[in-house]
Amino acid sequence: MSGNTNNALKSNSSELDVMFDWINLVAIEALEQNKTLINVEPKTTESYFDVLALPSVKSNLNNLESNTINLKASDSEIKTQRYTPDWTSLDSRPLPSWYDDAKFGIFIHWGVFSVPAYGSEWFWWYWKGAKKPEFEEFMQRNYAPGFTYADFAPKFTAEFYDPLEWAEIFKNSGAKYIVLTSKHHEGYTLWPSRYSWNWNAMDVGPKRDLVGDLAEAIRNSTDLKFGLYHSLFEWFHPLYQQDEQNNFTTQDFVKLKTIPELYEIVNKYKPSIVWSDGDQGAKDVYWNATDFIAWLYNDSPVKEDVVVNDRWGSGIACHHGGFYTCDDRFNPGKLLPHKWENCLTIDKNSWGYRRNARLSDFLSTHELIKELASTVSCGGNMLLNVGPTHDGIIAPIFEERLRQMGDWLKVNGEAIYSTQPWTHQNDTLTPDVWYTSSKGGKTVYAIFLFWPRWNILNLGAPEVSSRTHISIVGYDGDIDWVVSPPGIQLTLPSKSEMLSDWAWVVQLDNLVN
Repeated sequence: MSGNTNNALKSNSSELDVMFDWINLVAIEALEQNKTLINVEPKTTESYFDVLALPSVKSNLNNLESNTINLKASDSEIKTQRYTPDWTSLDSRPLPSWYDDAKFGIFIHWGVFSVPAYGSEWFWWYWKGAKKPEFEEFMQRNYAPGFTYADFAPKFTAEFYDPLEWAEIFKNSGAKYIVLTSKHHEGYTLWPSRYSWNWNAMDVGPKRDLVGDLAEAIRNSTDLKFGLYHSLFEWFHPLYQQDEQNNFTTQDFVKLKTIPELYEIVNKYKPSIVWSDGDQGAKDVYWNATDFIAWLYNDSPVKEDVVVNDRWGSGIACHHGGFYTCDDRFNPGKLLPHKWENCLTIDKNSWGYRRNARLSDFLSTHELIKELASTVSCGGNMLLNVGPTHDGIIAPIFEERLRQMGDWLKVNGEAIYSTQPWTHQNDTLTPDVWYTSSKGGKTVYAIFLFWPRWNILNLGAPEVSSRTHISIVGYDGDIDWVVSPPGIQLTLPSKSEMLSDWAWVVQLDNLVN
């Protein structure tokens, strides 16, 4: 995920010289050629700098106020309107309904950082950028002098990577979409990118198209939507560092690397989500963000289906985009007027796999269901992250958490999928009770996260009438209840009679409110 490296390390070490001297040479040659990239797959080239920039279209940035997306708009509206490259127009696009209905997705952070598997997916930056003593000492203790980050790449083997097995785990988690890190801030691409010569999964490491293999498995064996994360910047890319030194008044990195990669993954893999990250303090104008999103909405092969997030430049997050992420682990605990997503990771300290993680570092299934309930109640989706190992295994503790989420959702999913926020998000009497509502509001769901003492549950928010019917999702018996001002009192059956653990759902039909 993203962070702040505005004081980026200059590429003056022997490691970076070895890795990137060739980049400067081919970039200079390419810049002299004055080529342009059109909105089609570029021809095969010797290096990823042979194809240059998209035609620049000036964006109308006079009105930067956020525009609430109409979640009730029909998808047919998306097919008929063309959008201009400014936020006023782009924010007017209705959010495709599948995304709001889905509620729950899986995030996968995987890359060369999965080889050292120490600290976090920011390992390279902490070692060579921030020069944190903990990471320097780790390398001194465990690796020979002169070992570089590039030397980790051949060890990113993925020999146990089985995309069909991953797809089965994700399907049985109850998730409705996945988002894979196609490229993190280290710049290594999980697909054979034309713009990442010798720093991609086909050229070095597993020698296969990791993105393409998972996309095929997901689409052929599940009904999940396939999405891709993409980092706009790269920590140590000299063209990015050059643009940064120029206060982002030049766009060599964007034109030669970022934008061509984005077009490449959309045209090749047709993701239903483009999850952008790593704007690093540069404005959206530097990243050509609105031009790309306008193409995505108007002319791309996923124009009717695709959704995007809000990380497209400094000041854009939580203000513009198809859905808001605002920050990592964002959960406001209240209803927001714009669709949002809570991205969080099972390992509380890292998005990538960590060999030195302890059991206490992982969120429990109860904590994850609590996070899901509170997120959906307040109008959000939850994107839950796992970090596979360098050899392609989803660790048993991650798999267990995902399967237990699926077990809970098999019983209680009607309180999550295709729901909408109710007039109350949490209860007025009893803590840890979160509400959702069916579309149209005929049915309200109360998700309670702790079994009440003496099997008595008091709810203050619902207003009942003679037509009200109350039951427990997944339980066939009747529920006794009485009006007990200022709310209602339910007498529940024994907890041992419930079909699910961790949390339970009261279904309330035909309420007054």
